Amino acid sequence: MGDSPFSSTTSTSVTDKTLDELVQVFAERAARYDRSGNIAIENLHDLHDAGFLTLALPKEAGGEDISLRTVTQIASRLAQGDPSTALILAMQYLQSGAFAHSPQWSDDVKQELFESIRQEGALINALRVEPELGTPARGGLPATTVSRNGSTWRISGRKIFSTGSTALQWGVVWAKTDDAEPKVGPVLVPLDLRGVRIEKSWHQLGMRATGSHTIIFDDVEIPERYLGLLAPSPAKETGPVAIASWHAIVIAGLYNGIAIAARDWLVEFLHSRVPSNLGDSLATLPRFQILLGEIDALLLSNEALINHAITLAEQSTESDTRAGLAKQVVTENAITAVSKAVAAIGNPGLSQDNPLERHYRNVLCGRVHTPQGDSALLAAGREALKI
Repeated sequence: MGDSPFSSTTSTSVTDKTLDELVQVFAERAARYDRSGNIAIENLHDLHDAGFLTLALPKEAGGEDISLRTVTQIASRLAQGDPSTALILAMQYLQSGAFAHSPQWSDDVKQELFESIRQEGALINALRVEPELGTPARGGLPATTVSRNGSTWRISGRKIFSTGSTALQWGVVWAKTDDAEPKVGPVLVPLDLRGVRIEKSWHQLGMRATGSHTIIFDDVEIPERYLGLLAPSPAKETGPVAIASWHAIVIAGLYNGIAIAARDWLVEFLHSRVPSNLGDSLATLPRFQILLGEIDALLLSNEALINHAITLAEQSTESDTRAGLAKQVVTENAITAVSKAVAAIGNPGLSQDNPLERHYRNVLCGRVHTPQGDSALLAAGREALKI
């Protein structure tokens, strides 16, 4: 897997109290942004003001070089308030942390990126998925192409499912050159360049406030220093493998956070709901007590599995299919836990007046994140069979 883009450091200048306060504020805003489908820009401003956006940067660049464990913990806790905001922040950590440790970028380009994050609260994300290709995790060449005309480089193409789109200042765009034997790799694109535009195409059931619209590059002129795909680096450094395991684990933690939020809401609902024919709260009924036991068993399993996957990732120097398996099991457990809550309480569980309905829609989206279930299981099975 190569060196981790995050150190073993877990302490940060961000306190638990600050994190808890943000979770509460984000939860109060979440329904509004879910209904509008807009990115919660005020949440991102709050994260910048509280010092969250720089945490994965190297210490010499004003960050704290936070560990994978800390990234996962932050993503999981913020997801209990607003998982769309948590996903945008998680991608910020993964991409800025990986960028800092990649040999594909010059020190000057790294410092330019780091300075914009520190001073302006700039956001970065990888832009990889395409209409024809789908996710590059399944193989194939991107249609997005970099071409050279004299001393000028230009990029053209489109990327779908671009989380954070309208809030991003930087995109790490997966592209190929137009050579007979094309080079494939990342291109760093400032998203305010002429020829970059956003097509609003994100009309999803859940995670609606991620703003994962389509970003189009129409003959965009790119400074040569941003062409990471031309860097003479080992093949293993030109793809997503270096952060694949970390990505899977962080995503697992985030969707587990949604299930925790659903569980906590259910506890409050069962205590507050007092049917007249019962004369006491639903929490006194054995069937709901059993239900909470079932949900907590799933979440306890998730907690143990996430912690185990983090430990393996911190110890390993190779990509590990077990991270993908952990993501698969954790997300399915999270979906099952929320589904049990919805099924048990009936109409209130599907009412937009209650956050459980939103948690249910959001948690279902865990299945679409890389690695998807079939890919994770296939990779693990092939490894077990040595095929």
